[in-house]
Amino acid sequence: MKLHELEAVYGSTKNRKRVGRGQGSGTGKTSGKGEKGQNARSGGGVRPGFEGGQLPLFRRLAKRGFNNYNFRTVYSTVNVEDLNRFEDDTVVTIQLLKEVGLIKKELDGVKVLGGGELKKKLTVRANAFTRSAIEKINNNGGKTEVI
Repeated sequence: MKLHELEAVYGSTKNRKRVGRGQGSGTGKTSGKGEKGQNARSGGGVRPGFEGGQLPLFRRLAKRGFNNYNFRTVYSTVNVEDLNRFEDDTVVTIQLLKEVGLIKKELDGVKVLGGGELKKKLTVRANAFTRSAIEKINNNGGKTEVI
């Protein structure tokens, strides 16, 4: 088989339905939208879940259970790879990360993630670490300190 002999499997590609065309297309005149009405207009139709003004199902059902969303812990995150900008034997603190511009806000704390490779020996002080981040920092002779 050569490149110029390649072709799609029969039935795997279809022509796009070209609506509003005359003779033979089967979707001429109203383009399959019926006569007039909201759904026939351009930009017409209703949002998902709309039930014609009837109180929608999602508002009729009881809200049950506990949801911790408002009280969740949100960390500012830093990847291990980003810590390569510091010199060896530096103590990396939250304050230092802010000064350098790696994080904008502290939020509920800083979490160090294990993305990328670390090539420096550092002591990192943060609120949380992933397992892979701890592994990578310790493998280079560095230390992790949870504050």
